[in-house]
Amino acid sequence: MANAVAENYLQQSTNKYSGIKSWLLTTDHKKIGLMYLIAILFFFLVGVIIGLLMRLELIAPGKTIMDPQTYNSLFTLHGVIMIFLFIVPGLPAIFGNFFLPIQIGAKDVAFPRLNLLSWYVYMIGAILALVSLFLPGGPIDTGWTFYIPYSVRTSTNVSLAIFAAFVLGFSSILTGINFVTTVHRLRAPGMNFFKMPLFVWATYATAWIQIIATPVVGITILLVIIERAFGVGIFDPALGGDPVLYQHMFWIYSHPAVYIMILPAMGVVSEIIPTFSRRTIFGYNAIAMSSLAIAFIGYLVWAHHMFTSGMSDTARWVFSLLTFIVALPSGVKVFNWVATMYKGSIDPQPPFLWVMSFIFLFSIGGLTGLVLGSLATDIHVHDTYFVVAHFHYVMFGGTGTIFFAGLHYWFPKMFGKMYNLKLSKIAVALFFIGFNLLYFPKFILGYMGMPRRYYDYLPQFESLQKISTFGSWILGGTIFFIVGYLIHALIKGKKATSNPWGGVTLEWHIASPPIQENFEVIPTITHKPYDFSQLKEMKNE
Repeated sequence: MANAVAENYLQQSTNKYSGIKSWLLTTDHKKIGLMYLIAILFFFLVGVIIGLLMRLELIAPGKTIMDPQTYNSLFTLHGVIMIFLFIVPGLPAIFGNFFLPIQIGAKDVAFPRLNLLSWYVYMIGAILALVSLFLPGGPIDTGWTFYIPYSVRTSTNVSLAIFAAFVLGFSSILTGINFVTTVHRLRAPGMNFFKMPLFVWATYATAWIQIIATPVVGITILLVIIERAFGVGIFDPALGGDPVLYQHMFWIYSHPAVYIMILPAMGVVSEIIPTFSRRTIFGYNAIAMSSLAIAFIGYLVWAHHMFTSGMSDTARWVFSLLTFIVALPSGVKVFNWVATMYKGSIDPQPPFLWVMSFIFLFSIGGLTGLVLGSLATDIHVHDTYFVVAHFHYVMFGGTGTIFFAGLHYWFPKMFGKMYNLKLSKIAVALFFIGFNLLYFPKFILGYMGMPRRYYDYLPQFESLQKISTFGSWILGGTIFFIVGYLIHALIKGKKATSNPWGGVTLEWHIASPPIQENFEVIPTITHKPYDFSQLKEMKNE
Protein backbone atom coordinates (compact mmCIF):
# COMPACT_ATOMS: atom_id res chain seq x y z
CA MET A 1 0.00 0.00 0.00
CA ALA A 2 2.83 2.39 0.90
CA ASN A 3 4.46 1.85 -2.50
CA ALA A 4 1.25 2.69 -4.37
CA VAL A 5 0.80 5.83 -2.29
CA ALA A 6 4.41 6.84 -2.90
CA GLU A 7 4.02 6.37 -6.65
CA ASN A 8 1.15 8.88 -6.72
CA TYR A 9 3.01 11.53 -4.76
CA LEU A 10 6.65 11.20 -5.75
CA GLN A 11 5.83 12.35 -9.30
CA GLN A 12 4.84 15.78 -8.03
CA SER A 13 7.13 16.17 -5.01
CA THR A 14 9.59 19.03 -4.97
CA ASN A 15 11.34 17.53 -1.95
CA LYS A 16 15.13 17.51 -2.29
CA TYR A 17 15.07 13.84 -1.20
CA SER A 18 13.92 10.92 -3.28
CA GLY A 19 12.60 7.42 -2.59
CA ILE A 20 11.83 6.46 1.00
CA LYS A 21 13.70 9.52 2.32
CA SER A 22 11.19 11.80 0.63
CA TRP A 23 8.61 10.27 2.97
CA LEU A 24 10.60 9.86 6.18
CA LEU A 25 11.95 13.44 6.00
CA THR A 26 8.91 15.11 4.43
CA THR A 27 7.21 18.18 5.86
CA ASP A 28 4.21 17.91 3.50
CA HIS A 29 1.09 17.60 5.67
CA LYS A 30 -0.52 15.26 3.12
CA LYS A 31 2.33 12.76 3.19
CA ILE A 32 2.40 12.87 6.98
CA GLY A 33 -1.34 12.19 6.99
CA LEU A 34 -0.78 9.19 4.71
CA MET A 35 2.04 7.86 6.92
CA TYR A 36 -0.36 8.09 9.85
CA LEU A 37 -2.97 6.24 7.78
CA ILE A 38 -0.62 3.34 7.03
CA ALA A 39 0.58 3.05 10.66
CA ILE A 40 -2.86 3.46 12.26
CA LEU A 41 -4.52 1.04 9.84
CA PHE A 42 -1.85 -1.57 10.62
CA PHE A 43 -2.39 -1.27 14.38
CA PHE A 44 -6.16 -1.27 13.90
CA LEU A 45 -6.01 -4.59 12.02
CA VAL A 46 -3.80 -6.06 14.77
CA GLY A 47 -6.41 -4.92 17.32
CA VAL A 48 -9.17 -6.53 15.23
CA ILE A 49 -7.31 -9.87 15.15
CA ILE A 50 -6.84 -9.76 18.94
CA GLY A 51 -10.54 -8.99 19.38
CA LEU A 52 -11.48 -11.97 17.19
CA LEU A 53 -9.26 -14.27 19.29
CA MET A 54 -10.93 -13.02 22.48
CA ARG A 55 -14.39 -13.62 21.05
CA LEU A 56 -13.37 -17.11 19.93
CA GLU A 57 -12.31 -17.90 23.49
CA LEU A 58 -15.74 -16.76 24.72
CA ILE A 59 -17.74 -18.88 22.28
CA ALA A 60 -18.31 -21.47 25.05
CA PRO A 61 -17.82 -21.69 28.84
CA GLY A 62 -14.45 -22.99 30.03
CA LYS A 63 -11.15 -22.95 28.20
CA THR A 64 -11.39 -22.82 24.39
CA ILE A 65 -8.11 -21.60 22.85
CA MET A 66 -6.20 -19.82 25.66
CA ASP A 67 -5.65 -19.71 29.41
CA PRO A 68 -6.88 -16.90 31.71
CA GLN A 69 -3.53 -15.06 31.89
CA THR A 70 -3.27 -14.97 28.08
CA TYR A 71 -6.85 -13.72 27.86
CA ASN A 72 -6.11 -10.90 30.34
CA SER A 73 -3.03 -9.88 28.34
CA LEU A 74 -4.90 -9.94 25.02
CA PHE A 75 -7.78 -8.03 26.56
CA THR A 76 -5.37 -5.32 27.72
CA LEU A 77 -3.51 -5.21 24.40
CA HIS A 78 -6.79 -4.92 22.48
CA GLY A 79 -7.81 -1.93 24.59
CA VAL A 80 -4.43 -0.18 24.50
CA ILE A 81 -4.08 -0.62 20.71
CA MET A 82 -7.62 0.42 19.87
CA ILE A 83 -7.71 3.42 22.22
CA PHE A 84 -4.18 4.85 22.14
CA LEU A 85 -3.02 3.72 18.69
CA PHE A 86 -6.26 3.88 16.66
CA ILE A 87 -9.23 5.82 18.01
CA VAL A 88 -7.52 8.77 19.78
CA PRO A 89 -5.08 9.64 16.95
CA GLY A 90 -7.09 8.21 14.03
CA LEU A 91 -9.31 10.93 12.57
CA PRO A 92 -7.32 14.03 13.63
CA ALA A 93 -3.94 12.59 12.61
CA ILE A 94 -5.07 11.22 9.25
CA PHE A 95 -7.90 13.41 7.93
CA GLY A 96 -7.07 16.44 10.08
CA ASN A 97 -3.50 16.44 8.80
CA PHE A 98 -4.51 15.86 5.21
CA PHE A 99 -7.57 18.09 4.87
CA LEU A 100 -7.61 20.77 7.57
CA PRO A 101 -5.00 22.98 5.81
CA ILE A 102 -6.71 22.48 2.44
CA GLN A 103 -10.17 23.28 3.81
CA ILE A 104 -8.99 26.62 5.21
CA GLY A 105 -7.01 27.49 2.07
CA ALA A 106 -3.52 27.00 3.55
CA LYS A 107 -0.43 25.52 1.87
CA ASP A 108 0.51 23.48 4.95
CA VAL A 109 0.12 23.39 8.71
CA ALA A 110 1.69 26.15 10.81
CA PHE A 111 4.62 24.00 12.01
CA PRO A 112 5.51 21.42 9.33
CA ARG A 113 8.59 20.05 11.12
CA LEU A 114 6.65 19.74 14.38
CA ASN A 115 4.05 17.83 12.39
CA LEU A 116 6.66 15.32 11.23
CA LEU A 117 8.00 15.08 14.79
CA SER A 118 4.51 14.19 16.04
CA TRP A 119 4.46 11.20 13.64
CA TYR A 120 7.88 10.03 14.86
CA VAL A 121 6.78 10.39 18.48
CA TYR A 122 3.66 8.34 17.68
CA MET A 123 5.81 5.61 16.10
CA ILE A 124 8.26 5.62 19.05
CA GLY A 125 5.33 5.20 21.45
CA ALA A 126 3.91 2.36 19.36
CA ILE A 127 7.30 0.61 19.19
CA LEU A 128 7.76 0.93 22.97
CA ALA A 129 4.34 -0.69 23.46
CA LEU A 130 5.37 -3.58 21.19
CA VAL A 131 8.78 -3.97 22.88
CA SER A 132 7.07 -4.22 26.28
CA LEU A 133 5.42 -7.48 25.14
CA PHE A 134 8.74 -9.29 24.87
CA LEU A 135 10.75 -8.00 27.83
CA PRO A 136 10.94 -9.82 31.20
CA GLY A 137 7.56 -9.87 32.93
CA GLY A 138 5.62 -10.31 29.73
CA PRO A 139 2.58 -8.48 28.31
CA ILE A 140 0.70 -6.09 30.59
CA ASP A 141 -2.50 -7.59 32.05
CA THR A 142 -4.12 -4.67 33.91
CA GLY A 143 -6.77 -3.65 31.37
CA TRP A 144 -6.37 -0.46 29.30
CA THR A 145 -7.32 1.72 32.31
CA PHE A 146 -4.28 0.54 34.37
CA TYR A 147 -6.29 0.66 37.60
CA ILE A 148 -4.48 0.83 40.94
CA PRO A 149 -3.64 -1.11 43.09
CA TYR A 150 -3.26 -4.03 40.65
CA SER A 151 -1.09 -2.09 38.20
CA VAL A 152 1.54 -1.36 40.87
CA ARG A 153 1.56 -4.94 42.18
CA THR A 154 1.44 -7.12 39.05
CA SER A 155 4.76 -8.58 37.93
CA THR A 156 3.97 -7.96 34.23
CA ASN A 157 5.80 -5.24 32.31
CA VAL A 158 3.52 -2.34 33.27
CA SER A 159 6.05 0.50 33.50
CA LEU A 160 7.26 0.34 29.88
CA ALA A 161 3.76 -0.20 28.50
CA ILE A 162 2.30 2.83 30.25
CA PHE A 163 5.40 4.88 29.43
CA ALA A 164 4.52 4.12 25.80
CA ALA A 165 1.10 5.69 26.47
CA PHE A 166 2.91 8.70 27.98
CA VAL A 167 4.97 9.12 24.79
CA LEU A 168 1.86 8.79 22.61
CA GLY A 169 0.34 11.64 24.63
CA PHE A 170 3.15 13.94 23.46
CA SER A 171 2.27 13.14 19.84
CA SER A 172 -1.33 14.12 20.57
CA ILE A 173 -0.29 17.42 22.21
CA LEU A 174 2.00 18.36 19.30
CA THR A 175 -0.77 17.69 16.80
CA GLY A 176 -3.22 19.79 18.83
CA ILE A 177 -0.82 22.75 19.05
CA ASN A 178 -0.28 22.59 15.29
CA PHE A 179 -3.98 22.55 14.45
CA VAL A 180 -4.94 25.41 16.80
CA THR A 181 -2.16 27.62 15.42
CA THR A 182 -2.99 26.67 11.81
CA VAL A 183 -6.67 27.57 12.23
CA HIS A 184 -5.85 30.90 13.90
CA ARG A 185 -3.02 32.01 11.62
CA LEU A 186 -3.33 30.42 8.16
CA ARG A 187 -6.94 30.82 7.04
CA ALA A 188 -7.33 32.06 3.47
CA PRO A 189 -8.34 35.69 2.85
CA GLY A 190 -12.05 36.13 3.46
CA MET A 191 -12.39 32.98 5.58
CA ASN A 192 -13.53 34.05 9.02
CA PHE A 193 -14.37 31.51 11.71
CA PHE A 194 -17.98 31.23 10.52
CA LYS A 195 -16.96 30.42 6.97
CA MET A 196 -14.84 27.43 8.03
CA PRO A 197 -16.08 23.93 7.17
CA LEU A 198 -17.55 22.07 10.15
CA PHE A 199 -14.81 19.42 10.00
CA VAL A 200 -12.34 22.23 10.76
CA TRP A 201 -14.51 23.38 13.68
CA ALA A 202 -14.64 19.86 15.09
CA THR A 203 -10.89 19.31 14.68
CA TYR A 204 -10.19 22.71 16.23
CA ALA A 205 -12.31 21.87 19.31
CA THR A 206 -10.58 18.49 19.54
CA ALA A 207 -7.16 20.13 19.39
CA TRP A 208 -7.92 22.21 22.49
CA ILE A 209 -8.85 19.03 24.37
CA GLN A 210 -5.61 17.39 23.22
CA ILE A 211 -3.57 20.33 24.54
CA ILE A 212 -5.35 20.84 27.87
CA ALA A 213 -6.39 17.33 28.95
CA THR A 214 -3.50 15.13 27.79
CA PRO A 215 -0.91 16.45 30.31
CA VAL A 216 -3.15 15.21 33.15
CA VAL A 217 -2.87 11.58 32.06
CA GLY A 218 0.86 12.10 31.44
CA ILE A 219 1.36 13.18 35.06
CA THR A 220 -0.79 10.27 36.27
CA ILE A 221 1.23 7.74 34.28
CA LEU A 222 4.53 9.14 35.61
CA LEU A 223 3.20 8.84 39.18
CA VAL A 224 2.34 5.16 38.58
CA ILE A 225 5.86 4.51 37.21
CA ILE A 226 7.41 6.30 40.24
CA GLU A 227 5.23 4.26 42.59
CA ARG A 228 6.25 0.98 40.93
CA ALA A 229 9.93 1.92 40.88
CA PHE A 230 10.37 3.50 44.32
CA GLY A 231 7.40 2.32 46.39
CA VAL A 232 6.15 5.86 47.01
CA GLY A 233 2.62 5.71 48.46
CA ILE A 234 0.64 7.85 46.04
CA PHE A 235 -2.15 5.52 44.90
CA ASP A 236 -1.52 2.13 46.58
CA PRO A 237 -3.57 1.92 49.82
CA ALA A 238 -1.04 -0.54 51.31
CA LEU A 239 1.52 2.31 51.22
CA GLY A 240 -0.90 4.97 52.44
CA GLY A 241 -2.01 6.04 48.96
CA ASP A 242 -5.50 6.59 47.55
CA PRO A 243 -6.64 4.39 44.61
CA VAL A 244 -9.73 6.59 44.07
CA LEU A 245 -7.39 9.55 43.44
CA TYR A 246 -5.94 7.55 40.54
CA GLN A 247 -9.42 7.06 39.09
CA HIS A 248 -10.13 10.79 39.33
CA MET A 249 -6.87 11.69 37.60
CA PHE A 250 -7.27 9.03 34.93
CA TRP A 251 -10.84 9.99 34.03
CA ILE A 252 -10.16 13.75 34.14
CA TYR A 253 -8.20 13.00 30.95
CA SER A 254 -10.01 9.97 29.63
CA HIS A 255 -13.50 11.39 29.51
CA PRO A 256 -12.40 14.44 27.48
CA ALA A 257 -10.46 11.87 25.42
CA VAL A 258 -13.81 10.34 24.48
CA TYR A 259 -14.53 13.63 22.73
CA ILE A 260 -11.07 13.63 21.13
CA MET A 261 -12.34 10.40 19.60
CA ILE A 262 -15.88 11.42 18.63
CA LEU A 263 -15.70 15.16 17.78
CA PRO A 264 -13.68 14.75 14.55
CA ALA A 265 -16.10 11.98 13.55
CA MET A 266 -18.99 14.41 13.99
CA GLY A 267 -17.09 16.87 11.82
CA VAL A 268 -16.79 14.29 9.03
CA VAL A 269 -20.55 13.62 9.27
CA SER A 270 -21.18 17.35 8.89
CA GLU A 271 -19.17 17.28 5.65
CA ILE A 272 -20.77 14.19 4.13
CA ILE A 273 -24.47 14.89 4.79
CA PRO A 274 -24.65 18.26 2.95
CA THR A 275 -22.66 16.87 0.02
CA PHE A 276 -24.97 13.91 -0.56
CA SER A 277 -28.17 15.79 0.33
CA ARG A 278 -27.29 18.72 -1.98
CA ARG A 279 -28.39 21.09 0.77
CA THR A 280 -26.69 23.71 2.89
CA ILE A 281 -26.16 22.31 6.39
CA PHE A 282 -29.09 23.13 8.68
CA GLY A 283 -28.04 25.21 11.70
CA TYR A 284 -24.37 25.77 10.82
CA ASN A 285 -23.77 28.06 13.81
CA ALA A 286 -25.47 25.64 16.21
CA ILE A 287 -23.33 22.72 15.02
CA ALA A 288 -20.14 24.79 15.25
CA MET A 289 -20.95 26.00 18.77
CA SER A 290 -22.06 22.53 19.87
CA SER A 291 -18.54 21.26 19.07
CA LEU A 292 -17.08 23.82 21.47
CA ALA A 293 -19.81 23.07 24.04
CA ILE A 294 -19.04 19.34 23.94
CA ALA A 295 -15.33 20.10 24.35
CA PHE A 296 -15.99 22.40 27.34
CA ILE A 297 -18.64 20.37 29.20
CA GLY A 298 -16.64 17.18 28.52
CA TYR A 299 -14.10 18.37 31.13
CA LEU A 300 -16.75 18.40 33.85
CA VAL A 301 -18.31 14.90 33.72
CA TRP A 302 -15.40 12.54 34.41
CA ALA A 303 -16.72 11.13 37.70
CA HIS A 304 -19.75 9.47 36.10
CA HIS A 305 -17.30 6.58 35.61
CA MET A 306 -16.99 6.37 39.39
CA PHE A 307 -20.52 6.29 40.81
CA THR A 308 -19.80 3.02 42.64
CA SER A 309 -16.36 4.02 43.96
CA GLY A 310 -17.53 5.74 47.15
CA MET A 311 -18.17 9.41 46.25
CA SER A 312 -20.51 11.59 48.27
CA ASP A 313 -24.17 11.67 47.25
CA THR A 314 -23.84 15.36 46.33
CA ALA A 315 -20.95 14.66 43.97
CA ARG A 316 -22.89 11.82 42.37
CA TRP A 317 -26.01 13.79 41.54
CA VAL A 318 -23.95 16.77 40.29
CA PHE A 319 -21.96 14.56 37.91
CA SER A 320 -25.13 12.75 36.85
CA LEU A 321 -26.77 16.10 35.99
CA LEU A 322 -23.71 17.25 34.03
CA THR A 323 -23.73 13.94 32.13
CA PHE A 324 -27.27 14.61 30.96
CA ILE A 325 -26.34 18.17 30.02
CA VAL A 326 -23.42 17.03 27.83
CA ALA A 327 -25.90 14.96 25.82
CA LEU A 328 -27.67 18.14 24.67
CA PRO A 329 -25.05 19.45 22.17
CA SER A 330 -24.79 15.91 20.70
CA GLY A 331 -28.56 15.94 20.30
CA VAL A 332 -28.30 19.32 18.54
CA LYS A 333 -25.93 17.79 16.01
CA VAL A 334 -28.12 14.74 15.31
CA PHE A 335 -31.22 16.93 14.92
CA ASN A 336 -29.44 19.28 12.50
CA TRP A 337 -28.06 16.39 10.43
CA VAL A 338 -31.53 14.91 10.03
CA ALA A 339 -32.99 18.36 9.27
CA THR A 340 -30.34 18.85 6.57
CA MET A 341 -31.52 15.69 4.83
CA TYR A 342 -35.17 16.81 4.95
CA LYS A 343 -36.33 17.60 1.39
CA GLY A 344 -32.77 17.12 0.14
CA SER A 345 -31.83 15.46 -3.17
CA ILE A 346 -30.20 12.50 -1.47
CA ASP A 347 -27.63 10.49 -3.42
CA PRO A 348 -27.07 7.27 -1.41
CA GLN A 349 -23.41 6.70 -2.24
CA PRO A 350 -21.17 4.64 0.13
CA PRO A 351 -19.95 7.56 2.32
CA PHE A 352 -23.56 8.60 2.94
CA LEU A 353 -24.56 5.01 3.82
CA TRP A 354 -21.70 4.84 6.32
CA VAL A 355 -23.03 8.02 7.92
CA MET A 356 -26.55 6.56 8.15
CA SER A 357 -25.05 3.58 9.99
CA PHE A 358 -23.21 5.98 12.27
CA ILE A 359 -26.34 7.94 13.23
CA PHE A 360 -28.18 4.71 14.14
CA LEU A 361 -25.30 3.15 16.09
CA PHE A 362 -24.21 6.37 17.79
CA SER A 363 -27.80 7.10 18.85
CA ILE A 364 -27.99 3.70 20.55
CA GLY A 365 -24.64 4.37 22.21
CA GLY A 366 -25.74 7.83 23.36
CA LEU A 367 -29.11 6.72 24.74
CA THR A 368 -27.57 3.80 26.64
CA GLY A 369 -25.02 6.28 28.00
CA LEU A 370 -27.90 8.02 29.73
CA VAL A 371 -28.75 4.70 31.40
CA LEU A 372 -25.19 4.68 32.78
CA GLY A 373 -25.36 8.37 33.65
CA SER A 374 -28.45 7.83 35.80
CA LEU A 375 -27.48 6.92 39.35
CA ALA A 376 -30.12 4.27 40.01
CA THR A 377 -29.59 2.26 36.82
CA ASP A 378 -25.81 2.64 36.83
CA ILE A 379 -25.59 0.83 40.18
CA HIS A 380 -27.16 -2.26 38.56
CA VAL A 381 -25.25 -2.36 35.26
CA HIS A 382 -21.89 -0.88 36.32
CA ASP A 383 -18.94 -3.13 35.40
CA THR A 384 -21.17 -5.45 33.36
CA TYR A 385 -21.26 -6.22 29.65
CA PHE A 386 -23.78 -3.35 29.34
CA VAL A 387 -20.84 -0.94 29.72
CA VAL A 388 -18.84 -2.87 27.10
CA ALA A 389 -21.74 -2.65 24.64
CA HIS A 390 -22.31 1.08 25.30
CA PHE A 391 -18.60 1.86 24.93
CA HIS A 392 -18.31 0.03 21.61
CA TYR A 393 -21.50 1.56 20.19
CA VAL A 394 -20.11 5.03 20.94
CA MET A 395 -16.44 4.49 20.12
CA PHE A 396 -16.46 1.89 17.35
CA GLY A 397 -20.02 2.50 16.15
CA GLY A 398 -19.18 6.21 16.25
CA THR A 399 -15.52 6.88 15.52
CA GLY A 400 -14.76 3.54 13.84
CA THR A 401 -17.72 3.80 11.46
CA ILE A 402 -16.81 7.36 10.54
CA PHE A 403 -13.18 6.35 10.00
CA PHE A 404 -14.52 4.21 7.14
CA ALA A 405 -16.97 6.93 6.07
CA GLY A 406 -14.15 9.48 5.83
CA LEU A 407 -11.89 7.02 4.03
CA HIS A 408 -14.60 6.30 1.43
CA TYR A 409 -15.48 10.00 1.09
CA TRP A 410 -11.95 11.35 0.64
CA PHE A 411 -10.28 8.30 -0.94
CA PRO A 412 -10.68 9.68 -4.51
CA LYS A 413 -9.19 13.01 -3.42
CA MET A 414 -6.29 11.48 -1.45
CA PHE A 415 -5.21 8.95 -4.08
CA GLY A 416 -6.81 10.04 -7.35
CA LYS A 417 -8.39 6.58 -7.73
CA MET A 418 -11.98 5.37 -7.41
CA TYR A 419 -12.99 2.18 -5.60
CA ASN A 420 -15.80 -0.25 -6.55
CA LEU A 421 -19.06 1.38 -5.42
CA LYS A 422 -21.07 -1.84 -5.51
CA LEU A 423 -18.63 -3.70 -3.27
CA SER A 424 -18.50 -0.80 -0.85
CA LYS A 425 -22.30 -0.72 -0.51
CA ILE A 426 -22.27 -4.45 0.28
CA ALA A 427 -19.55 -3.79 2.85
CA VAL A 428 -21.66 -1.16 4.65
CA ALA A 429 -24.55 -3.62 4.99
CA LEU A 430 -22.31 -6.46 6.24
CA PHE A 431 -20.57 -4.12 8.70
CA PHE A 432 -23.93 -2.97 10.10
CA ILE A 433 -25.23 -6.53 10.51
CA GLY A 434 -21.99 -7.86 12.01
CA PHE A 435 -21.67 -4.91 14.38
CA ASN A 436 -25.15 -5.29 15.84
CA LEU A 437 -24.86 -9.09 16.11
CA LEU A 438 -21.56 -8.66 17.97
CA TYR A 439 -22.42 -5.88 20.39
CA PHE A 440 -26.19 -5.73 20.93
CA PRO A 441 -26.34 -9.10 22.78
CA LYS A 442 -23.91 -7.57 25.27
CA PHE A 443 -26.58 -5.10 26.41
CA ILE A 444 -28.79 -8.07 27.29
CA LEU A 445 -25.89 -9.98 28.88
CA GLY A 446 -25.08 -6.94 31.03
CA TYR A 447 -28.70 -6.51 32.08
CA MET A 448 -28.72 -10.22 33.03
CA GLY A 449 -25.66 -9.64 35.24
CA MET A 450 -22.71 -10.86 33.13
CA PRO A 451 -19.60 -9.04 34.51
CA ARG A 452 -17.18 -7.51 32.01
CA ARG A 453 -13.50 -8.54 31.70
CA TYR A 454 -14.25 -12.15 32.73
CA TYR A 455 -12.43 -15.05 31.10
CA ASP A 456 -15.27 -17.52 31.84
CA TYR A 457 -19.03 -17.36 32.41
CA LEU A 458 -22.04 -19.35 33.59
CA PRO A 459 -23.93 -21.62 31.11
CA GLN A 460 -26.99 -19.31 31.17
CA PHE A 461 -25.03 -16.73 29.13
CA GLU A 462 -23.81 -19.16 26.45
CA SER A 463 -26.41 -18.61 23.70
CA LEU A 464 -25.92 -14.83 23.63
CA GLN A 465 -22.12 -15.25 23.76
CA LYS A 466 -22.32 -17.52 20.69
CA ILE A 467 -24.39 -14.93 18.78
CA SER A 468 -21.86 -12.27 19.71
CA THR A 469 -18.94 -14.41 18.52
CA PHE A 470 -20.74 -15.16 15.24
CA GLY A 471 -21.24 -11.41 14.75
CA SER A 472 -17.50 -10.87 15.34
CA TRP A 473 -16.73 -13.15 12.39
CA ILE A 474 -19.01 -11.15 10.09
CA LEU A 475 -17.62 -7.81 11.32
CA GLY A 476 -13.96 -8.90 11.24
CA GLY A 477 -14.32 -10.44 7.78
CA THR A 478 -15.99 -7.26 6.50
CA ILE A 479 -13.16 -5.06 7.81
CA PHE A 480 -10.54 -7.13 5.94
CA PHE A 481 -12.82 -7.13 2.87
CA ILE A 482 -12.93 -3.30 2.97
CA VAL A 483 -9.16 -3.01 3.28
CA GLY A 484 -8.81 -5.49 0.39
CA TYR A 485 -10.95 -3.62 -2.12
CA LEU A 486 -9.45 -0.25 -1.18
CA ILE A 487 -5.92 -1.58 -1.75
CA HIS A 488 -7.11 -3.05 -5.06
CA ALA A 489 -8.53 0.37 -6.01
CA LEU A 490 -5.23 1.98 -5.08
CA ILE A 491 -3.36 -0.31 -7.46
CA LYS A 492 -5.85 -0.93 -10.27
CA GLY A 493 -8.72 1.51 -9.68
CA LYS A 494 -10.02 3.88 -12.32
CA LYS A 495 -8.75 7.45 -12.25
CA ALA A 496 -11.03 9.65 -10.14
CA THR A 497 -12.28 13.05 -11.24
CA SER A 498 -11.39 16.06 -9.09
CA ASN A 499 -14.93 16.21 -7.63
CA PRO A 500 -16.70 12.83 -7.91
CA TRP A 501 -19.29 13.56 -5.19
CA GLY A 502 -20.15 17.16 -6.07
CA GLY A 503 -18.70 18.64 -2.88
CA VAL A 504 -18.20 22.39 -2.47
CA THR A 505 -15.54 22.76 0.25
CA LEU A 506 -12.07 23.80 -0.91
CA GLU A 507 -10.57 20.31 -1.27
CA TRP A 508 -12.99 19.65 -4.14
CA HIS A 509 -11.72 22.71 -6.04
CA ILE A 510 -8.22 21.27 -6.52
CA ALA A 511 -6.64 18.32 -8.32
CA SER A 512 -6.85 14.69 -7.17
CA PRO A 513 -4.44 13.95 -5.56
CA PRO A 514 -3.53 17.52 -4.50
CA ILE A 515 -0.34 19.17 -5.73
CA GLN A 516 2.64 19.75 -3.42
CA GLU A 517 1.40 22.96 -1.76
CA ASN A 518 -2.31 22.36 -2.44
CA PHE A 519 -3.09 25.55 -4.39
CA GLU A 520 -1.48 27.29 -7.36
CA VAL A 521 -2.86 30.55 -5.90
CA ILE A 522 -4.25 30.92 -2.37
CA PRO A 523 -8.04 31.30 -2.81
CA THR A 524 -10.09 34.25 -1.59
CA ILE A 525 -13.25 33.09 0.15
CA THR A 526 -16.45 34.82 -0.90
CA HIS A 527 -19.08 32.10 -0.29
CA LYS A 528 -20.54 30.78 2.93
CA PRO A 529 -19.70 27.10 3.56
CA TYR A 530 -21.86 24.46 1.87
CA ASP A 531 -23.20 26.91 -0.74
CA PHE A 532 -24.13 24.59 -3.60
CA SER A 533 -24.50 27.47 -6.05
CA GLN A 534 -20.70 27.11 -6.30
CA LEU A 535 -21.12 23.88 -8.25
CA LYS A 536 -22.03 25.80 -11.40
CA GLU A 537 -18.94 27.99 -11.03
CA MET A 538 -16.76 24.91 -10.45
CA LYS A 539 -18.08 23.33 -13.66
CA ASN A 540 -17.34 26.54 -15.58
CA GLU A 541 -13.76 26.45 -14.24
